[in-house]
Amino acid sequence: MFEKLVPKLRVNTVFDIALEELYQQGYRGIITDLDNTLVGAKAPLATPELLVWFQKVKELGFKLIIVSNNNMDRVSRFATPLGIEFVHQARKPINAPFHKAMKLMDLSPNQTIVVGDQMLTDVYGGNRLGLYTVLVLPISIKDEGIGTRFNRRVERIAQSRLRKKGLWHEEEKPQ
Repeated sequence: MFEKLVPKLRVNTVFDIALEELYQQGYRGIITDLDNTLVGAKAPLATPELLVWFQKVKELGFKLIIVSNNNMDRVSRFATPLGIEFVHQARKPINAPFHKAMKLMDLSPNQTIVVGDQMLTDVYGGNRLGLYTVLVLPISIKDEGIGTRFNRRVERIAQSRLRKKGLWHEEEKPQ
């Protein structure tokens, strides 16, 4: 069970993902979380830096979709002005929102990357389906809701167990 919580890649932010390398490896789609992955949980709009990243994603040929456990209003206000498709109230880590996103992008699991800030939702959900999982550091922990705070506690326990099994190495921890 704990092994499914280990991402394929750990980075500080989405900006640290080597998109060109992943594209060369055959990945064509990115399923990304919204809150604390792309922007802080209370940030309503994309930052200028994130807009540049979205443009780079598009120019490289990636398809991109936001899959968020947040509500329609929150996700739509962020994604719609940018022309980004989304799945809201996803209930990650269940399989359905990941399957829906891949269907919308017309991609298979071996072509799909999942990017998120939570091991219990984004990484676990993606790993269960064989997707390439990327864990980023959360942008603004102080803005997280009670459910996410609970998940963070469970994640700390899981990381401790993974360290003991030799599956979570501190040298891999983002700087």
